[in-house]
Amino acid sequence: MKLGFIGLGIMGAPMAAHLRAAGHELFVHTRSRVPQALLDAGAVRCADAAGVARAAEVVFLMLPDTPDVEAVLFGPKGVAEGLGPGRAVVDMSSISPIETQAYAARIEALGADWLDAPVSGGEVGAKAASLTIMVGGRDAVFQRLQPLLALMGKAITHVGPPGAGQITKVANQIIVALNIAAVSEALVFAAKAGADPAKVRQALMGGFASSRILEVHGERMLKRTFAPGFRIKLHQKDLALALQGARALGVALPQTAGVAQLMQVCAAQGLQDLDHSALVQALELMAGHSLAPAPV
Repeated sequence: MKLGFIGLGIMGAPMAAHLRAAGHELFVHTRSRVPQALLDAGAVRCADAAGVARAAEVVFLMLPDTPDVEAVLFGPKGVAEGLGPGRAVVDMSSISPIETQAYAARIEALGADWLDAPVSGGEVGAKAASLTIMVGGRDAVFQRLQPLLALMGKAITHVGPPGAGQITKVANQIIVALNIAAVSEALVFAAKAGADPAKVRQALMGGFASSRILEVHGERMLKRTFAPGFRIKLHQKDLALALQGARALGVALPQTAGVAQLMQVCAAQGLQDLDHSALVQALELMAGHSLAPAPV
């Protein structure tokens, strides 16, 4: 097929590469430089989003936030200008569920199909094509495009109509944030109490407290490897979507609000571009104790 991909950052570049590696023609656009590896693999650089839409049967988006998606879809030289009947847009960004429903209606009014298909799994999952993909949209569209999604992910679930994928992603981000905070608190508590946090983590991995967050991000916290797989500022954006939605729905999310404040502590310290596992540094700051080994 002729596929388009817009947004070639930490996640988007490897996702697009999997589509190209499967033999599909690939037309790309990004606001920064297109990775040379993609161009070497045969991807075609387009001058704007409209150009991608004119060339491709299916256009994938992987962008940072709701305003970015709106601008790429409906702004000057946006996807909508180049989109024709029978084409499809698959937004894999993590954005507002409410706005997503409006975007889907506008795309469908042009005679094109829509899926919102946000992902979980971070840079590691993007590179390994093992992302979890949560999909909203019409069932017939999902069935038609599912083989393409399977080139980028393993656990692919059609949740419901347009917007349902984004609702699921917000729920995912709530759970991930609270788990990161829980692991951070546990390890900081153990360390300040005098135990070796690495051995505490090892012991907990064999019990009911074991989790993927304890395994992966717990190790990051101990080894101080905070190069971004998923940046704090992006997780802040997702929690803001959760809290905005909660206000509109009349739902209380007290634990989510607390973690959002911990992330704001990190941002205030200039840590917003680190991996979200660096949330532990907010707890370390308040405890006056770091998990980092004492300098020799």
